[in-house]
This record gives sequence, C-alpha cells and structure tokens, in this order.
Amino acid sequence: MTASLTPPLWPRWIADLHRLLGIRPQFILSGPIRDLFLTPLDSEYVLLPALDSLWEGLAVHGYQFLLIYDRIDGLRVHPHTPAARQLASRTLNHDFQGDASPISLQRLPGILRTLITANVRAAAVIDYASRVPVSVQQLTEAEHEFFTACEKLAQIAHPTLAAPDRIPRFNPILWLCHRENDLPSWFTLDNEAIHRLTIPPPAFEERRHAANLLAPSFADHAQAAPEQHREFADNFAQLTEGLSLHSLFAITQLAEAQALPLAEVTDAVRCFKVGSLDNPWKQGYLRPRIQTAAEVIGQRVKGQQPAIIKTVDILMRSVMGLTGAHTAATSSRPRGVLFFAGPTGVGKTELARALTALLFNDERAYLRFDMSEFAAEHADARLLGAPPGYVGYDAGGELTNAVRARPFSVILFDEIEKAHPRILDKFLQIFEDGRLTDGRGDTVYFSEAILIFTSNLGITVEDDTGQRRLRVQPGEPYEQVERQVRAAISDYFKFTLGRPEILNRIGDNIVVFDFIQPAIAEQIFAGMLNRVAQRMTDEHNLTLIIPEPVRQQLLAWCTHDLSDGGRGIGNRLETAFINPLARALFHWPMEQPGQSLTVTTVRLENHVYSVELA
Repeated sequence: MTASLTPPLWPRWIADLHRLLGIRPQFILSGPIRDLFLTPLDSEYVLLPALDSLWEGLAVHGYQFLLIYDRIDGLRVHPHTPAARQLASRTLNHDFQGDASPISLQRLPGILRTLITANVRAAAVIDYASRVPVSVQQLTEAEHEFFTACEKLAQIAHPTLAAPDRIPRFNPILWLCHRENDLPSWFTLDNEAIHRLTIPPPAFEERRHAANLLAPSFADHAQAAPEQHREFADNFAQLTEGLSLHSLFAITQLAEAQALPLAEVTDAVRCFKVGSLDNPWKQGYLRPRIQTAAEVIGQRVKGQQPAIIKTVDILMRSVMGLTGAHTAATSSRPRGVLFFAGPTGVGKTELARALTALLFNDERAYLRFDMSEFAAEHADARLLGAPPGYVGYDAGGELTNAVRARPFSVILFDEIEKAHPRILDKFLQIFEDGRLTDGRGDTVYFSEAILIFTSNLGITVEDDTGQRRLRVQPGEPYEQVERQVRAAISDYFKFTLGRPEILNRIGDNIVVFDFIQPAIAEQIFAGMLNRVAQRMTDEHNLTLIIPEPVRQQLLAWCTHDLSDGGRGIGNRLETAFINPLARALFHWPMEQPGQSLTVTTVRLENHVYSVELA
C-alpha cells in the first residue's frame, strides 16, 4: 500500500547513514530492526522491512547490490535479480546464482575485504548479528578471529570513487542487531571507524502516515469523507503510542478479518493488545447493573455509603470511557484507579470483590496481591519477572502473567504501603501508559483493568515512645476521619516516600472508609450469627435456636470494640460462640436428624467461654 507524501523524508537512521557514508566504513544498527519503515519510493511512501528500506536508501546513492550474511543461510545478494547476482559474482569471485550459499566465519572476512575495496558501489550486511556469537562473554576461537578481522577491516577501509557519481563513499559493512551489547564490547571500544546508529520507535507523525497507508484495510474506507480519514489517522496514531509499525500492520489485518469500519479502530487496537475483540465494558447488561450498583453493593458492604457512591461514580466514568478524558493522551490508561483507605475490617476488600462480580459476573476475575509479600528491595522481580540473565527470567512475573491471562479484571493491591518503594515506582508506568514490560521483554497492557489499592494509612500513628496509637477514633464524624486519612496519605507519599508523583497519578480517586458504627455493627453481627445457624442446618440437619437474651449477650461481647471493624466482630464471635458451640456439639448425641437445639446460656468464666444446649 502506498500514499503520496511530500516532501519525501527518509527514516532518521537512513538519513544519518546517508550523511556518514563518506566518513565511516562500518555501522552497528540496533533497536527494532524487524519493524517496518516508511520509505519514499517513486514519490510515494511504502512500508518496507529494514533490509528493503536500507536497499532503497543506498540505491539513491548509486549502490548496485547488498551482500547479506546470516549464520543460517550464509551469503545472498539483494536485490535478487540476475543483474545484481552477476555483478556480485564478478566482483567477489563467488558464485551467487542460487538463493544463498553457505560460508564459514573463517572465509567470510576475505569476501568482505574484497567488497570494501571493490570499484563498484556495494554494501555488506551482517544480518541477525546478535546471533553470530554463541556467547558474547565467551567467544569461540573462530568467532574471536572473525570479529578481530572485521575490526581490522574497519581500519584499512577507504572511500572509493566508483561510478556513477564519483563521490568518495565507503562500501560499508552494516551490523543489524537487537542491542549493541550483543556484540563484543572490545569490538567497538574506542573505535571511531565503527559508528553506532540506534533505530528509534516510530514517532506520532510516522504512525499517522502509516495509518493513512493502512486505512484501505478497513471496511468503509472507500466511502469515508476526508475529515473521517483525518480523524481516523490521528486516532490510530494516538492509540498506538509505543507500538511498532509492524504492530499497526497487524492491527489492520485484524480489522480486515473482522470487517471493522474506520470508527471502530479502538476495538481493533484493543483486540491486538489484549487478545480479545469482545469488550465486557460495552456489554448491554452493564449499564442497567451499574444503575442499581450502589444498592447491590450496599447489601454486601455495610455502612460505607459515601465510599460506595464514590466508587460507583468512578465505575460509571470508566464504563462511559471518560477516564482521563481531560488529558491529552488517555487511551492506554487503566479503566479506573481506586485507592481504598480506612480502618481494618470495614469492607475494603469486600467492595473489590463485589465490584468484580458486578462487572464480570465472576469473582475469579478479581486478582489480589498482598503487598506485604513484596517488601524486599528486589521483590519487583517476583511481581514483574527477573531481568534477562537471572534465574527464572523466562518465567515472567506474577502480575504480568496474571494480567496477560485475564486482561479484563479487577486487580487488588492490598496494603500498598507495605510494598518496597522500588515497586511503587513501577505503578507510575501503569498509571501513565497502561503497560509494563516483563523480564522476557513482553509487553502487558492494563488498559482494560481496574486497579484498586488498599491501605490503613492514617488510622494509627507512632507516638513519642515508639508505640502505635489510633489517630482517629470510632465514633468520630466521617468528615473528620476522611480529612485525617487523606492528610496522612498525602504526607506519606510526599514526605515519607518522597514520591508525590504517585499521589498525583492517583488524583482524587482516594475513597475513605468509615469506622463501623454501632447500628451497622449490629447488622453485621446478625448476619454472621444467621450464617452460623445456616451452617448447622447444612452440615448436621439441625435447627439452631438462639433466644434473644443470648443474642444480646453475644452482641455485647462482639461489638464492645469496633476499632477492628467487621473482621474484629467475626473474630470475637468465633471465640465467644463458635468455638464453645463446637465443643458442646462434639459431645452432644445427634441421633435424630432434623431436631432443634436451643442455646440456653452463654458464659464467660475464668477467661473461658462456654455454651449450654437444650
């Protein structure tokens, strides 16, 4: 596919090559060398692989062929035309009539020497140069001799005055490798004859031009108005920030297979990134569910109406695609970021579960990471994958693997303040770009996920003696609790961590939970007690009757201290009632299924709880 563009501009690395052909005999090209490149051809642009783009760039200066070597195929001539093969055969005294000819590393320097001194315009390309040495730290004898010979060729090479322009230019040797350090360090060290060119990722303008080239793959391209084409190109370029032009080509192949129109380019990009064309965020059932979300979630999370309302507001914003709508680049950011703060046991984790069930009909889409497990400095290797060269790097990371397997999910990072600051820095990239690269070099996208962080910051404070005490107390007005917790979170990120940028990325998405109030505590207690009775029926086919005086006594024991929230109520109910009930049932003769048991008394004597059954 082609598109007219004026004035014709070469990729930056080819433009640099043009400038240096007269003063450098060898070049190391590193970076995304397997990408496609916008290349001017006959007053138009085309998308070409690196070798074809390189050839077109050299051909304009009169170069007549490329000699290409790689360790698999050996030597071949580009372009693959009879004239080019015959010229290469005469110049190098080597038969190039076939597709490729094997050659050893020992013989290759002799052919390269002939080429760089020939009176024709030609260039040599060492393709897949990263794979020439088996180990860059431990070269074999043949590899060491080969690189030494090539180093010497760089020193003895000189420009030639070959036809047609008779301008002094080298017949260069070009090394194509993924990273410069894939070659021996001594090969380029202090060697001005070998120039390093880094191929950059495609900029916005390049992606926009590529979008114009690829637009015909979309179903309604021919019928679209010029302004629709411009909007498509701008949108496609913005959506694909950080992607290669080869990826843009793959996206358009997906669009063509699905017969997508220009307006649905967002779906094509998302499908490429996360591997699914189905978008749970656009399911018809979602909006009616969210309309009643506050009521449904409120049945599971008691007494946290302000937190629920704010969470649902952020959820509505995510579903409507307005997350980060006020910023210039929004497409890749996560669907939502929530920071749940407040006392322990008040429903932060339960709200995350309820949110998952509401969105995806499946709590298994909820991914939880206990950040206290990532307190060590190098724990990011476990979360994101070890870097190359370290044991286990090819296994990936726990977080990146989980998101790759389930891109549409709610991800909970529990007790985030316990993670090492080095890990917190990784979230900056997720907040801003919506992606992470694991130890294997694979990119994982978070653009379809909701991130939830929980924290107990601001609830306790260390006094002058080093003891921790409550900074806010149960019974204080919610406004005061919220103000104190927000202030503590701000101080932690700005002054304790020295990472105000993390707080800025979280923004106003901090949701503060209140302490459990006495009336809500009674509801939580009643629900727990009812579940105990139901379990008795399910497990033993017994009906457990708990008279009101017993209920009131248990209520007093379980709710006298609400600083530990609902979890504290459950822990005390287990100690004061469930454990002694199990002890009493263990010795109770249960010979008649369906019978009723009444808890007549609960006692606390000598620090031991007991129950009596009748």
